Order: sequence, then C-alpha cells, then structure tokens
Amino acid sequence: MFGIRRASCRAPRVRLTTPAAVNQCRYISKASPPPLAFVFDIDGVFVHGPNVIPAASKAVAMLEGNNPFGSRIPFLLLTNGGGVSESIRAKKLTKQLGTTIDDQQILQAHTILKTKASQYADKPILVLGGKGNECREVAEEYGYKHVYTTLDVHNWNHAVWNFHDQTDFERAAARKGLDFSQIPIHAVFVFHDPRNWALDIQILLDIVQSGGVIGGPHLSPKQQVENPIEIVFCNPDLIWKSDFARPRIGQGAFREAFQAVYKSLTGQHYPYVQYGKPTEATYKFAEKVLVDRLERLYGVRSALPPVYMIGDNPESDIAGANGANWNSVLVHTGVYDPEEGPPRHRPTHIAEDVAEAVEWAIKREHARVKGSGRQP
Repeated sequence: MFGIRRASCRAPRVRLTTPAAVNQCRYISKASPPPLAFVFDIDGVFVHGPNVIPAASKAVAMLEGNNPFGSRIPFLLLTNGGGVSESIRAKKLTKQLGTTIDDQQILQAHTILKTKASQYADKPILVLGGKGNECREVAEEYGYKHVYTTLDVHNWNHAVWNFHDQTDFERAAARKGLDFSQIPIHAVFVFHDPRNWALDIQILLDIVQSGGVIGGPHLSPKQQVENPIEIVFCNPDLIWKSDFARPRIGQGAFREAFQAVYKSLTGQHYPYVQYGKPTEATYKFAEKVLVDRLERLYGVRSALPPVYMIGDNPESDIAGANGANWNSVLVHTGVYDPEEGPPRHRPTHIAEDVAEAVEWAIKREHARVKGSGRQP
C-alpha cells in the first residue's frame, strides 16, 4: 500500500454552480490531471449483488488520493447492467462504496441510448427488461416520448400470450386503454434483462414479422429483413456474476433465444444493433464521456491519458478494453475462474482483486512519470 499523501484539491479553484459540472471536489481544478484514468466494471469488481467486495474500500482510498500522485484519480463505472436511471445507480453505489459517485460517472448498458433519442423521440417504441415501469421511466428521461412495454401490450389483449396472468404489480405498471393495432412500433430497445422471456419473445416476433403492427398480417421473411424494425440489444453478456455461487445467464442469452425461434420460423437471422461491452461503440462512447469529464474536472480539454479497464469478465471487459487499445486488468472476484484455464482474451495484467489492480496500475504509471523526468 502507498504512504498517505492527502494533497487532493490543493490547486487554485473556481467554485461551480451547476450540478452537471460538480466533480469529486466540487471545483474545477487548475492543476494538471493525474497521468492515468480508470474505467471499472461494477458487478464482480466492486460488488456481488448487494454485497460489497472487501477490497473495494482500499481501492476507493487510492482513487481518492492515497497514492503517490497525492490527488484524486478520475474514473468511470462502465457496466453491462442497468434497468434504473444513472442517478439511482449512483446513489446506491455512493452508499455501498462510501464515496461520492455522481450520475455522470455511471455508464450503464443503456446509457448510450441517449444518443438515439432524437431519432425516435416522437415515434412509438417498445422497451424490454427491468421491473414494472423502471425502463420506461429511464427511456422517458432520455427523451423518448412514446414508450411502451410488453405489459401494456398484454393488458390490451391477454390473448397475445395466454400463459401469463399479470400480478397486481404488473397490472399497476401497465398502461390502460391502448389499441396496439393502431400503434405501429418503430423500434425495440432491450434496455435490461427481460423478466418474462416467453411473453417478450412472442411480442417481439409479432412486431418484426408484421412491420411493427402487433397482430397485423405478416410480411414475407425477405421483406422483414430488408426493411427491418430496428432492434437494439444493450448487453451482449451470455453470463454474469451475481451473489449466487455460479454465473447466471443474461441478456445475451435472451438475444440467442429470440434469434433461434425467429430462424426456426423464417429460416433467417434477424438483423440487430448490439451495444454494451465489448462492442466498439460502447468503448468509443466511454472515451467521449471520459474526455468530457476530464474537461469538467480540470478546465481544459486534452487527449485521454492512459486508461485502465478493471473487469472480471474476459469476454466483455478485457476484450473491449483490448479492442479500444486501453490497458486491461482482469480480477479473480467475478466471472473469471483461473481454475478453468487462461482467459481467451489476454489482459495487460491479472490481479487478485480491485485493490491490487488499482495499486499495480498506479505504480506502473508513477514509474513511467519518474522515468520521464516529469514531476509526479
């Protein structure tokens, strides 16, 4: 562990007045930024479900200033999870980790959908995943004005899937008085892991086969794929690490199930857009957010310093970081099990936990700074 150097936020500052610009010290610092930045996965790195991983507190202390640079090190939290707003996730993590996390540090699987809101703001869309109205509310917060769920569709006509009886909670979440034979769906966004795969796959098939009108006549398979209703999956993870002993299947498994049924019906593969780690689009989006954050923190816009991605899943965290030419550190506290052999995607470094990963990265960059003759 490093010696204590609490020199954070000593540079001259200008007080901010807007919440969007609030940084870790609530000021824009005129000091130079530290020579590195971090992007962390959340589940399997900092937490297991509701439980905080013990090494998290040590990692947070180093990020907050207990490091050879004597300053707070900027970081983002990049997760393939979601289902709630970034502000709700930030508040929860602030409580769990014991350090202030603001919503601009949170990049969930569906955060990137903010960039598509202008395209579909005035068009009916369907969102899948999450509990009740949570994903609908997130989509509306992003700027989508006509957002529907499969519970709305089922409430309109229970015969769309006879094998489900809505709970009181679901009935309260469903919107009433809608006629989906008159509401053409223009796009489907899978924000989070669906709760009812059978209902959701059935309605998704209805939409793509009819060109958007649920219950409408089917187009030919050729027409369906040549002029498709856009489907966006936000999380490609086949499995993920929860507080259960073994990894659980995720949204990537739902996508595979939908595609298998669609191919069985039509003989074709349905085109879709994929976001989430390890896709290039998600890492490019994270880089833009990180550059914007550094500008807010330090008052100057500059190129990214070396970025270290700390993750537990070689297939998402490490593959994506390597593709983005970031440094990557794989930890043993999540999906990756060293007893199953070396990871298919080789990280820059392997660490036992997030604290060991952060310490290794800081020492590495500190040595480079000293070797260059610059003041740390």
